[in-house]
Amino acid sequence: MRNLLNFLIKYNYWFLFILLEAASFILLFRFNHYQQSVYFSSANVVVGKFYEVSGGISSYFHLKATNQDLLDRNLLLERQVATLESALRDKGSDSLQIAAVLNALDDSTRIIKAHVINNTLNLVDNYITLDKGYADGIRPEMGVVGAGGVIGIVYLTSAKYSVVISALNSKSSISCKIKGSEYFGYLKWEHGDSSSAYLKDLPRHAEFNLGDTIVTSGYSTVFPAGIMVGTVDDMSDSNDGLSYLVKVKLSTNFGRINNVRVIATARHKKQTELERKAMK
Repeated sequence: MRNLLNFLIKYNYWFLFILLEAASFILLFRFNHYQQSVYFSSANVVVGKFYEVSGGISSYFHLKATNQDLLDRNLLLERQVATLESALRDKGSDSLQIAAVLNALDDSTRIIKAHVINNTLNLVDNYITLDKGYADGIRPEMGVVGAGGVIGIVYLTSAKYSVVISALNSKSSISCKIKGSEYFGYLKWEHGDSSSAYLKDLPRHAEFNLGDTIVTSGYSTVFPAGIMVGTVDDMSDSNDGLSYLVKVKLSTNFGRINNVRVIATARHKKQTELERKAMK
């Protein structure tokens, strides 16, 4: 013990120097957006390979649960397609019109398959790392979905990897609405429970019930309308009393996400450029 104390006393200036350097870097990257962006880009390439290996091992043990989620999702989609075809036929649409409607998504949207190699749940700002990057067509501000629904939005990309802002992130804000209505608000997560978030700014005249489905509104270039987000779990008044604060039980289990899809819409680039011009 005496030798240890002597060692610490002898080199105390070096330890103080290292401590101050570490604190400086933490403050630099934490509170400066440019440095934070550079850090993410550099770290993305360096640790991407490590996450890929460790993520592959972890995903192996979740294959059974993932396959069950995919099966449930496929069954739901098949029922929705059947219902859509039946509704179109009831309205007198012929087979060509039905095929055109069912293929509309394929004409305007490209789906890029990716695999989650790193994921956090318990931080204030959670991120997800994917094993695909701009070499595969992924760009920032593209939506990411999984078997359960919305997962997040692409934040940064390198050639082979992408960092996604999870829906469980204080910076995330996703436009959502009550399914079957035009009442919409934006989804925000509050640190703590990874299974729920809050739909804010929902108008006071909106009519809905517990258990109603929350889906994406389609009022942005990130997500098409109608993608599953969750269900209404509770409701209360906002702080200003001018809107509802709706607790949403998220349909995605963020602790088990594995295979995801990145949505690249054809109108994304054109609409984004136009909106940026209008804001100048």
